[in-house]
Amino acid sequence: MASKRPGNSVSRIKTGSFERRLSLTRAGLFAGTRMASHMATNWFSSKDKREARHRAMLSSQAEFLVDELGKLKGSVVKIGQVMALYGEHFLPDEVTEALHTLEDQTTSLAWPAIERVLMEELGDRRYAELSIDPEPIGAASLGQVHRAQRRSDGLELVLKVQYPGVADAVDSDLNAVAHLLRVARLVSFGPEFSDWLEEVRVMMHREVDYHLEARTTERFRQMLKDDPRFVVPRVLEEYSTEHVIASTYEPGHSVSSLVVHDLPLERRSELGRAALELFFRELFVWGEIQTDPNFGNYRIRIAEESDDEDGHDQIVLLDFGAVQKYPESFLEPVIRMIRASYEGELEAVIEGGIELNFMSREWPEEVLRRFGEVCMSVLEPLAKSSGQWPSNAVNAHGQYRWKQSDLPSRVAHQAARSAISRYFRIPPKEFVFLNRKLIGVYTFIAVLNAEFNGEDLLLDYLYEKAPVTAPE
Repeated sequence: MASKRPGNSVSRIKTGSFERRLSLTRAGLFAGTRMASHMATNWFSSKDKREARHRAMLSSQAEFLVDELGKLKGSVVKIGQVMALYGEHFLPDEVTEALHTLEDQTTSLAWPAIERVLMEELGDRRYAELSIDPEPIGAASLGQVHRAQRRSDGLELVLKVQYPGVADAVDSDLNAVAHLLRVARLVSFGPEFSDWLEEVRVMMHREVDYHLEARTTERFRQMLKDDPRFVVPRVLEEYSTEHVIASTYEPGHSVSSLVVHDLPLERRSELGRAALELFFRELFVWGEIQTDPNFGNYRIRIAEESDDEDGHDQIVLLDFGAVQKYPESFLEPVIRMIRASYEGELEAVIEGGIELNFMSREWPEEVLRRFGEVCMSVLEPLAKSSGQWPSNAVNAHGQYRWKQSDLPSRVAHQAARSAISRYFRIPPKEFVFLNRKLIGVYTFIAVLNAEFNGEDLLLDYLYEKAPVTAPE
């Protein structure tokens, strides 16, 4: 859960499908009428004025609809957040920008409503075994987190409590949001958008499946138990149910905190290397990736506060509700593209893009080459030679400076300057999630202000590690 300190609380969440559909239908009809009126009056303006007024109207529409979604809380907000993260290929920029504001919707549910859920889920005996803090330490769109202590031995734990009714509202909410976008004329529906919408549906059902998340958390804990650089909470099955996940409380600092910022460069760089290597394990070895890069899902436990005997700084990994398993049919061409990018084989990169169906052999050769070059530039921090790095991206010791390199914005600028956008196909959904994860890892390392070369880590996994299936 991307947890933030919650603000004001509400006594209930509208979870009845009729009540929620009515609210969204009213909003959609109002927005649709407004858009129709705008299009009718805007027709007589000049082309430049029409485009400017249309963009302004899209922004206004999006802000209005996001405000309506925010009022409903629950899975509607989560759907909006997911669309903001992964919908840039389907939605106008004005809509995704407005949807990003949903990430600040942190209103929590008042304690009496949460207490009822806990008593119903745990039963009187289990509930009485715990001393629970009524004030949440984090609130998100689907639930909130409370600290607790087991009375018998003082064990500190956290309870992730799902808001009542949100699991049952996922399908109706997603259908209502899609209808809202259609009525408000904010998106063009086609096969690609419909396929992507179904993937959002699958993702949402996975996010509210707490039994699945508990099993996934324990699987990652087992896979990382011998690596002292990582901490994964231990799930406490006796207090976990369909709508509650209980796990050990694992303290740590925010990635952007002053405590982490003030660590020596060497220690921050080691944390960055650990984050990059974890991503490589997920991709090359396990085929299973935590695709939500929100920094609320990570904490840093510094060595002085750690119980690790070797004195490692540690990354605490939280929230495994957004873990995706990838089939070999997708991973193989992706890994071939990475290998080709590292080896500078542009044609092989292009072939990988064509195989993954977001490039086409019918494109002009120049566009194919530019697209392949953009793909290859993503591997800049992992390159064979630092000779091609911008001067501001390399320190006096020849190490890559992740923050100063400004790589993500340079790659985006490189893509925008070419003719790619005129030809670009909507990539497979798996690639969208993987790309978002990679950007998240790079950003995590940049926020740490780490400086190191990643080539040796890449080589360990690109050529040496044989893929294996993650343990069940």
